[in-house]
Amino acid sequence: MGNWNEKAEEIMKERFGRDSVISLATAVSGTPYVRPVNAYYEGGSFYVITYALSRKMDQIKENDIVAISGEWFSGHGRAINLGYFGKDNNAAIAGELKKAFDEWIDNGHMNLNDKNTIILEIKIIDAVLMSHGVRYEL
Repeated sequence: MGNWNEKAEEIMKERFGRDSVISLATAVSGTPYVRPVNAYYEGGSFYVITYALSRKMDQIKENDIVAISGEWFSGHGRAINLGYFGKDNNAAIAGELKKAFDEWIDNGHMNLNDKNTIILEIKIIDAVLMSHGVRYEL
């Protein structure tokens, strides 16, 4: 049994509750694929804005268990396609992502009106977080 607690959540929010670059790994037929992604953490999940027709999403369709790592953090999660960024059901998290990614979200890199611009939720299954010599496990 892990020792994940309110302090671990506080550290996660402090480190990743803003625009954070994490590594996201997918695996297909035993071959791993790793890429950096901009992510935002909230309530046990990382959120990423991505393109539905990307290789990453093709790989996730085949195997939705992913590995993630960031600043003194590593874990596994279930990748869930929440669908179109502008969908009514995504309004609350889309608003948080707009705030977190404010520096670059409107720079023309992505089209938030494109139905293939989606929100990917990575719901943490297990994790290890290190902070000042303390190891938190989920």
